[in-house]
Amino acid sequence: MKRRYEAPHPWDVSPSEARAIQARLARRVETADRLGPVHRVAGIDIGFEAGGRVTRAAVAVLALPGLEPVETALVRRPTAFPYVPGLLSFREVPAALAALEALATEPDLLLCDGQGYAHPRRFGLACHLGVVTGIPSIGVAKSRLVGTHGPVPAVRGAWTPLTDGSERIGAVLRTRAGVRPLYVSTGHRVSLPTAVALVMACVTRYRLPEPARAAHHLASEKSARGAREGRHGRRRAGARTV
Repeated sequence: MKRRYEAPHPWDVSPSEARAIQARLARRVETADRLGPVHRVAGIDIGFEAGGRVTRAAVAVLALPGLEPVETALVRRPTAFPYVPGLLSFREVPAALAALEALATEPDLLLCDGQGYAHPRRFGLACHLGVVTGIPSIGVAKSRLVGTHGPVPAVRGAWTPLTDGSERIGAVLRTRAGVRPLYVSTGHRVSLPTAVALVMACVTRYRLPEPARAAHHLASEKSARGAREGRHGRRRAGARTV
């Protein structure tokens, strides 16, 4: 029987209502470790098609420690929330939940392409997904949304705190020497030091952790395939959209 993840709030809300929901649910975020052994890590990539009218969510599950592919899912859903900075989870999480529901087995950890605790209301995409699903989660963002930080040493695995006022909200992590760092933050049930260690455990020779890279490749491949099929006016054999 397929699992269902039910959010404790409606999705069809105004931006002001969404901010109030974030503020309320942020109190549920657990920033200490409460996770078991991590054997299956899911990378989640969210994109948009048809001028933003369709949300595309890709999930790629890899095994730890070897990072072998385990399972993938890709879904498309109508986009129901406008683009509002700081409220992207209301635009993206419904499709991400549908992709997670399409998996045969629940992963042990979510690596989300976006912010977690490093958010103005301490409730970014990774927090939202973690609280709704109960799955430990980490935000792994390519750019900074809020906070300041000092220089990051050029050594692989080095990091410096990301702070907002006197509060440490994340880590600026150098996953590879000579490349731009990533912004890592707690999503739910994972402490910041553990989040950094788990992200590095998923990094090979690229800037992004492998589950996130796999999800991005899945989404890009399917998106390009869909565009080609549309131009040719037919669906290619074996292509499937949930």
